[in-house]
Amino acid sequence: MSSHIKAALRQFLNADEIIESAPQWLTDQRCRYSGRADALVQPKSINAVQQLMRFCFQNKIPVTPQGGNTGLCGAAVPDGGVLLNLSKLNRIRSINLADNAITVDAGIVLQAVQQAAAAAGRLFPLSLASEGSCQIGGNIACNAGGLNVLRYGTMRDLVLGLEVVLPNGELVQHLHPLHKNTTGYDLRHLFIGSEGTLGVVTGAVLKLFALPKTVETVWVGVDSIEQAVALLTLVQGVFAERLCSFELAGRFALALSSDFSRIGKPVDASWHILLELADSMESGSLGEELAELLLAHGFGNAVAAQSETERRVLWTLRENISAAQRNLGASIKHDIAVPIARAAEFVAGCESALQTAFPGIKIVVFGHLGDGSLHYNTFLPGVSDNGVYEYEDAVNTVVYENVLACGGTVAAEHGIGMVKKQWLPSVRSAAEIALMRAVKAELDPHNIMNPGKLLP
Repeated sequence: MSSHIKAALRQFLNADEIIESAPQWLTDQRCRYSGRADALVQPKSINAVQQLMRFCFQNKIPVTPQGGNTGLCGAAVPDGGVLLNLSKLNRIRSINLADNAITVDAGIVLQAVQQAAAAAGRLFPLSLASEGSCQIGGNIACNAGGLNVLRYGTMRDLVLGLEVVLPNGELVQHLHPLHKNTTGYDLRHLFIGSEGTLGVVTGAVLKLFALPKTVETVWVGVDSIEQAVALLTLVQGVFAERLCSFELAGRFALALSSDFSRIGKPVDASWHILLELADSMESGSLGEELAELLLAHGFGNAVAAQSETERRVLWTLRENISAAQRNLGASIKHDIAVPIARAAEFVAGCESALQTAFPGIKIVVFGHLGDGSLHYNTFLPGVSDNGVYEYEDAVNTVVYENVLACGGTVAAEHGIGMVKKQWLPSVRSAAEIALMRAVKAELDPHNIMNPGKLLP
């Protein structure tokens, strides 16, 4: 830690807010990026964050905000300056059932918010594989999606209000749980998805929902993605908002998870769908109605969970795909989205192009077909360590050209960070990027907020 910065920080931070060493903060979850910091801080109050930002603004010192450090695009890895870890800002501030809202600190872990909502008889629906360690501030910074976007939307749809410390230390606070507020530009949406490049989110008001009283979970095998899309269209047309999740997994992805989890495959098929219906009312017939619909339309290769234990087994198979594929070694990951109607076109076209360019390449396909976002991970033959990244630009060119040809995006829910910033001009026009730069220049004229991230 730089001694002169450390001495300056002691003027307004407590001794236990200045961290001598935390190497785990300097490396991303995938151990792909490692950074450095002149100072590591972990403030325990909003006032401390404000004083820190004033100091850094006046001295033009870079600041990298960090939550649970579970990101997958290198957005929370510092390159000098101050690493601002928000983990000690972790309170539930209030729960307001009349407004179906919960107000929390940015450093609170997602699972803690879910549990607090459940204890109050409500649901906070954001659900991610990393929910036991990711934090709300990070979820906001990358506009997290997860398993329930189909019914409840992304983080952008779940935030009613924000509290943000600007780069100059000024506090902007809109934490009233207002469901309507038409008073000019909605500045909240500038910070959701901004990846820490505009300010430091320190608090948020989040939407709550009724707890489901009926849940029906079914695993369906299909012959093609086209058939999966037809199933999605069918179920949405009948069950509407009761459809919460519609997850896709390829045969190879399921085989990996099945072996890793030591759980047998529910059915044999080329492609697999895990779908879940939920109703806030008691409904003894919901499962029967779903079963009848599937059988009537030729989707009989299916298994329905008959208990919560069986439901968890099915979800374990889906959730363990990410962990299971690590046995193949290092991969080049893609967090993409395409229009649902073109998902099959993308998967077929991209696989063909990749096999031509990299014979023997292995592709693990799974994700949230219900909202068009897929995790498309590639493993090159004979390369199982980080040497695979030597081929990243070539692999990405093939994948992203196919994504863009289908009207898709290179970043669905993980963000841009360092990994994909060179691809931003492919999905955003020059005018849009110029507008983004203008907003950043206005809020952050010294470019101290998470420099080197998001914008090319």
